[in-house]
Amino acid sequence: MASLNVSSVLVVLFLTCGGVMAKKENDQIIKEKNCECKMGLPYVLEAFTGIFNTGCISNKCCGELVVLGKVCHSALVKRTLENPLFKDLNPTTIIAKSIQTWNNCLALIDSPSPST
Repeated sequence: MASLNVSSVLVVLFLTCGGVMAKKENDQIIKEKNCECKMGLPYVLEAFTGIFNTGCISNKCCGELVVLGKVCHSALVKRTLENPLFKDLNPTTIIAKSIQTWNNCLALIDSPSPST
């Protein structure tokens, strides 16, 4: 019985430390890559609303998101999910929407524009 309690404590400690390390890693990426300054506020708000709510963003915002870069995009989404204000959201769903948004934007930006 005592080994079960020790194992439980070790699992909780491991998961807690992993969460703290992930938080520090996201913060470090955001700071080192200057992620918070790469997108204008209107596009940040639009992308945030698209990922965390409506699921769609404009072509112009997609362009800004691609310039921001995948590493910054992922770190910012993950850091937002760490905020207690968003504790009721399903992280798996949000990360899936984030990846889908990124892929859609990348495809849009990479696709050749129709000739006029």
